[in-house]
Amino acid sequence: MANKRFKYISIYRVSVIVWMATRFLLQIVWFQKTHRIWDEQTNKKWEAMLARQAGEYRKKAILLGGLLIKFGQFLSSRGDLLPSSFIKELEGLVDRVEPTPFRYSKKTIEEDWGTSLDELLADIDENAVASASIGEVYKAHLHDGTPVAVKVQRYRVADIFRMDFKALRIVFWMLGRFTKYGKKADLKALYKEVVMVISNELDFTMELENGNHFKKRFKDFPSLYIPEYYSDLSTRRVLVMEWIEGAKVTDISFIKKHKIDREKLAKVLFDLSIEQFLYAGMFHSDPHPGNLMLKSDGTLVVIDFGMVGEVKKEDATSIRKMIQGFILDDYDKVIEALREMEFLLQHADTEKMKKLLKQTTKMYLEGDFNKLDAQMITDILEEVQEFVKEQPIQLPADYAFLGRATSIISGVLITVYPQVDLVQWGRPVIKEWMAGDDSNFSLYKEIAKETARPLLSLPRALIEYLEDGDKEREWQSHKQQNHLFHQYYLFYALLFFFVFTTGGGVIGGTMVYSLPIPLWAGGFIAGIGAVGWIFFMLSHFRLLKQLQNNRGNIR
Repeated sequence: MANKRFKYISIYRVSVIVWMATRFLLQIVWFQKTHRIWDEQTNKKWEAMLARQAGEYRKKAILLGGLLIKFGQFLSSRGDLLPSSFIKELEGLVDRVEPTPFRYSKKTIEEDWGTSLDELLADIDENAVASASIGEVYKAHLHDGTPVAVKVQRYRVADIFRMDFKALRIVFWMLGRFTKYGKKADLKALYKEVVMVISNELDFTMELENGNHFKKRFKDFPSLYIPEYYSDLSTRRVLVMEWIEGAKVTDISFIKKHKIDREKLAKVLFDLSIEQFLYAGMFHSDPHPGNLMLKSDGTLVVIDFGMVGEVKKEDATSIRKMIQGFILDDYDKVIEALREMEFLLQHADTEKMKKLLKQTTKMYLEGDFNKLDAQMITDILEEVQEFVKEQPIQLPADYAFLGRATSIISGVLITVYPQVDLVQWGRPVIKEWMAGDDSNFSLYKEIAKETARPLLSLPRALIEYLEDGDKEREWQSHKQQNHLFHQYYLFYALLFFFVFTTGGGVIGGTMVYSLPIPLWAGGFIAGIGAVGWIFFMLSHFRLLKQLQNNRGNIR
């Protein structure tokens, strides 16, 4: 009971948070000083210590509420800042706080409405149906009998967050002054991101605008519903919306009871996520099962738009550029795209990054992606996370939330429909997305991209082949032979096409500008170019057909 009273005292909250952070830092420093040899046993001890710290943080967050819960959820998306063992513990941190007495919520509602509850509500259930770190939700009825959900800001929550922001500023100063994060991360920018994101959640008018935006954006989306909001009853601390009867989207017993098609439901979820995550615009950054409801007729209902991110149009273009860089084996393009999206800090070692990106991409491209499973996805994500932690990379908040939202949705999809094949569903979508907005020229861009890829990577392929050791060369001989023949035919086809156009230019120059060159010479050059171009293109097509047949036989 004492702790409940103390949590509203600034010096108490700040002291608890700062002392916890100080102890964590001291434990880490002491561990590193006393463990010079990092073998398997040391790694296990290290992971265990971090798990204990994350567990303590979680308990403190549930006890004190406020920023600790929200910041814990924020950190659970930051693989660029924290080790996986810490993040795994925080992933279980949800808004689990005791509801405040109804009298506090009633006072807030009447202050914001400027009148008594009875004037605008026929009744309200004083027992909250949901209680979170920022708001509590009650079921009520309007005077015409319409059921509504009333979300009310928790008692003194704005004061609590202001206290916690002070503590967070001190903690960030400590991190910047005494740890490697001060050099690796832009902690000032990170602090501003945290304050901005959480301050937006404290303003329910922002959630109202977001909800109306999503409702308008997805009004024609099949099997999806977004509740109506009552703007005339909503304020900065009170939000009134349509009451929805249903269950969590992951409630399998509800799905079975109402005979809902699980594959169809999963496809709706997948399509909704793709529409938000790949294309420019806002996306729901907290799509956990509590915010994804299911009506008895199978309609998916999305609620709670307090936490949203945004994929900007220019960033969507940069993402395409980055993927094209991977396809063309052009890692300068990848680095350029990462800089455009502000992923890289100024002191990033771009040469080292290009080397690591190339090695990682090569390793996975040589694998069989038809056998992509959950374990492989986990391995990829862990390696990316390790890479991100080693490099001076700091994910902008929107992309950290995008990664978190993607991870949450993946888990929901697997729960709803365990047989889901994300690769199969995603392949046509990614192909269309990569074509960009200019559909008239998308086919030509794809042809140009596929043709340019082997030509651009030819010098690198030759260098790699010459530098490979004997065993490596033997291992890659068959693959390398096909690869080089593929590039060989395309290279000479392009060369003879150039000869053909040169001959045509000679003919044109002789006729128009009276160049001292016989017409037959231009025709001869053009003829050689045409014959050579046809020969090498036919040879290339035969090679591609042979490779396709071989691939079909292997399968």
